[in-house]
Amino acid sequence: MGQATALQRTSRRRGRPETQKSALVQRLLPLPWQLWPAEARLLMGLAGFWSVAGLVVLASASWWVALREMGDGGFYLKRQAIWLMASWSLLAITISTSLRRWLRWSGPGLWMGCLLIAATLVMGTTVNGASRWLVLGPLQMQPSELVKPFVVLQAANLFAPWNRMSLDQKLLWLGSFGGLLLLILKQPNLSTAALMGLTLWMVALAAGLRWRSLLGTAMAGSLLGTASILINEYQRIRVVSFLDPWNDPMGDGYQLVQSLLAIGSGGWMGQGYGLSTQKLQYLPIQSTDFIYAVFAEEFGFVGSVLLLLFLMLVAWVGLRVALRCRSNQARLVAIGCTTILVGQSILNIAVASGAMPTTGLPLPLISYGGNSLMSSLVILGLLIRCSLESTGLIGGRSNKRQRSVRQR
Repeated sequence: MGQATALQRTSRRRGRPETQKSALVQRLLPLPWQLWPAEARLLMGLAGFWSVAGLVVLASASWWVALREMGDGGFYLKRQAIWLMASWSLLAITISTSLRRWLRWSGPGLWMGCLLIAATLVMGTTVNGASRWLVLGPLQMQPSELVKPFVVLQAANLFAPWNRMSLDQKLLWLGSFGGLLLLILKQPNLSTAALMGLTLWMVALAAGLRWRSLLGTAMAGSLLGTASILINEYQRIRVVSFLDPWNDPMGDGYQLVQSLLAIGSGGWMGQGYGLSTQKLQYLPIQSTDFIYAVFAEEFGFVGSVLLLLFLMLVAWVGLRVALRCRSNQARLVAIGCTTILVGQSILNIAVASGAMPTTGLPLPLISYGGNSLMSSLVILGLLIRCSLESTGLIGGRSNKRQRSVRQR
């Protein structure tokens, strides 16, 4: 009897940690893994592969400059790994939070982003003629990156019920978006403003707004971008150097010329991992804005094609998620998230390849920077959450159904 009682107590003690672990997993995963849609599973796999590949590429691109400037070749890699762990925690929180709750937070989040971006104009750190950063002790915050998820969410809030909204509400949120874009242009940060404008336009297009309004908005945005280039001298110089970088290869066209030399040096198969020569002392900001040039030099044309195919896969999965969504708001969130992730990647590659003027857009999950990592993984988390809620097993208003699913 005594031995049996002792065995029962031991089994109970062993069972408690397992029960606690299962409860923790249930909290982190809003839906059991076996019930996840194929799109959600694929997105999780793509996010993991993208994150690890980003660390591998960054290690090669930043090692030499980190060794020269910091005395530690792994300096930027270690910091990026820490930010990546924090960003994956945010991804888990995003997935476990209902889309309805995120949509409720989107308005205040958008306005908070506007305030922080306005603060950069007053007390921000100026780098290369642009004030985009707020320094808070050891941390650097780039509000224009962190506000991106809230732009997507509030765009869905605005355009999904567009025909049922009052004129006052439309003017309020259109004015808020317009103010946000103007503040970003004032930094100046034309590339981020263009990306957000493109995202808003795509969400409005998917919502079914009139073509006349969309064309008018596109023309107004083009005029605003042109005015920003004419007003800001450093943007104007970038455009001129983009048109003919070889006219001043050691001056204003230096960045683009070195980037093109790196890409051209890659050939078909590349120089090999870690063997880029342009990253040593020629290519500027090789671990952030021009990291694609290092990638292309080391992995060549074949590697670049594989990267584009990867982005096409992300876009395809994102569109499948949008088509399977049960509500217009969720569908628009999925389209906005896909537009930002893929659109920003294409813009970064276009800049490094000389197809667009030099901008300050990072390559998502690959370029060095904690703000970009957090923003990109939260956006990926929103896309995965849209896929999970498309099953009808979570989200919506049925709390009883959610509890029964978690108990299975």
